[in-house]
Amino acid sequence: MKALIQRVSHSKVEVDSKIVGEINQGLLVFIGIEKQDEKSQIDKMIKRLLSYRVFYDANDKMNLSVSDIKGGILAVSQFTLAADTNSGTRPGFSTAKAPKEARALYDYFMAQISQQHADVQSGEFGADMQVSLTNDGPVTFLLAC
Repeated sequence: MKALIQRVSHSKVEVDSKIVGEINQGLLVFIGIEKQDEKSQIDKMIKRLLSYRVFYDANDKMNLSVSDIKGGILAVSQFTLAADTNSGTRPGFSTAKAPKEARALYDYFMAQISQQHADVQSGEFGADMQVSLTNDGPVTFLLAC
């Protein structure tokens, strides 16, 4: 499982010109689910996301997590993160989990993180989404479990 996280001051996702998810200060999280991923990887990733320290404290050090600042989380499924890009000029997707199983894990991710964090929004799994963001920093990290 891969999660590309961006510290944002604002982010939103639109599907068919309708906003389906929107946050202010927090994390925009792009989620790529790979073939070998199971619920245990999802649980581990949620723990990391909620505790990963990317927000500044009073001393201008990245010591605060999204949980500490009570920020928003906007999760967006993005199977292209699971792509094999090791050779050639076109990505391969044989490393990505099949859509039906990936959706089940994404739904599990959303259910679990929503129980653990107050402000959680989501894109729409499998949809053609338009994602807008103001990256604060910029601060971007790729997490893998």
